[in-house]
Amino acid sequence: MTEQTYRAAGVDLDAAQAVKERIGAIVRPTHGPQVLGGVGGFGAMYQLAGYRDPVLVSSTDGVGTKLKLAIMMGRYDTIGEDLVNACVNDIIVSGARPLFFLDYLALAELEKPVVESLIQGMARACSEVGCALIGGETAQMPGLYARGDFDMAGFV
Repeated sequence: MTEQTYRAAGVDLDAAQAVKERIGAIVRPTHGPQVLGGVGGFGAMYQLAGYRDPVLVSSTDGVGTKLKLAIMMGRYDTIGEDLVNACVNDIIVSGARPLFFLDYLALAELEKPVVESLIQGMARACSEVGCALIGGETAQMPGLYARGDFDMAGFV
């Protein structure tokens, strides 16, 4: 019988924890008093105090084949910014204001500098548009993605 562990599946939980701690340091400056709780939980909370009859407008988007260009250039922060801006653009056409952002990153293995650069770009864009980066998912899937390839999506 084969060993059924994350490590046997190619997932490095120690690296994931280190990346999660670094992500927390990057995204905390985007949080205002409306963000409740800490970084790294299974759900994020955002308080809507001060709104009368709020209507939430949401959207999801990706960056498509621009990922290949980012990988080719070794430039990842700008693709993180692009992801946030694509999502925000989708809701501002309805007159909505972005409150918070969540991301999804799927890759073969955690390459800490790449992940950190992506998150830095997302956090920078979130700060520029006035929304909090409150959560996300980083999925290590070595059998699905080739080394160095990844996909990402954003949710606002």
